Amino acid sequence: MAEKASFGGFSKQTVSFFRGLAKNNDKRWFEAHREQYEEAVKGPSMDFVVAMGERLRAIAPGVVADPRVNRSLFRLNRDARFSHDKSPYKTHLGLWMWEGPGQRMENSGFYFQLEPKSLLLAAGMHVFPPELLKVYRDDVAHPVHGAALVDAMKRLARGGLAPGGEHFKRVPRGFDPEHPRADYLRFNALWTGVEMPLPAELYTPDLVEFCFGYYQKMLPLHQWLVALTERAL
Repeated sequence: MAEKASFGGFSKQTVSFFRGLAKNNDKRWFEAHREQYEEAVKGPSMDFVVAMGERLRAIAPGVVADPRVNRSLFRLNRDARFSHDKSPYKTHLGLWMWEGPGQRMENSGFYFQLEPKSLLLAAGMHVFPPELLKVYRDDVAHPVHGAALVDAMKRLARGGLAPGGEHFKRVPRGFDPEHPRADYLRFNALWTGVEMPLPAELYTPDLVEFCFGYYQKMLPLHQWLVALTERAL
């Protein structure tokens, strides 16, 4: 049986790759630095996903941590077909570990984003699919499910976190604008996160435990969203 890969940390070469890519966002530069990408970005990313998935299953038993591109590893290539920015590559590393019955990006999950100067850790859903948005609004107005959301938000606040995802200016039609949870009815996504300068742990195996500490604080929101997606079945 093959030995399980272990995560030893990212490296200065990981950061320098994205710094260089931001200055030279073209195929020629990337091909000249493909080996650096494979060894300093993709390899340790795969190891991190495996190690982080094992740690997360202690608090989110059904989490999917699949160390493949287009699974837990976001593609580096950008889809520039409908964008004014035709740069071919993303200038950050994005990792995604999700839980729930829906498709990969239709579930709540835990997100890791590394840029040359910062690290973003987040949890939740970046956007609700249309069919889930209706269930979300009904749950916000529901006396039990809505109260559970408020409780989850209070627990986030105790951890120094705030929700994101507010989008609409008005409460949607069919709901009381004076509802005690009317503010949440104006969301079309629900997530929380924290952004910070690159921590010293980035370059060590301790990064897994470092991130896990933040993900634990975000867990109440993730659990509420997992229950939401299960109710939507």
